[in-house]
Amino acid sequence: MKFLYIALGGAIGALLRYAISGLPHRYFESVFPWGTLTVNLLGSFAIGFLWGAFERTTVSPNLKTFLFIGILGAFTTFSTYSIESINLLRDGEIKLALTNILISNVACIVLCFVGFISSRYLVNLFR
Repeated sequence: MKFLYIALGGAIGALLRYAISGLPHRYFESVFPWGTLTVNLLGSFAIGFLWGAFERTTVSPNLKTFLFIGILGAFTTFSTYSIESINLLRDGEIKLALTNILISNVACIVLCFVGFISSRYLVNLFR
């Protein structure tokens, strides 16, 4: 049954990733991977928020599997981030590559923490 939750969540996460990662490229013409960065930032916030919320509530293991492994596993794109950074380096775009690496690592960790703290605040607020 877990495979079904993962597959369904994965389909949703992949579709969300596809839809959201294409949005920045409609507004920015750049070799910088704005779409991947956007998805990684949102995914980092979401996983932090959900983790913090679920820490203080009872949640079905199947729901956790669906959300964390299924949706967020397919939604976030760290492997894509890695290859895009390598490609920027390969293409001589050193500043863009380093900017992508720095923002992706620092901002994703910060947003994960912000999501975690936000959910704890909201859970306490509505108790």
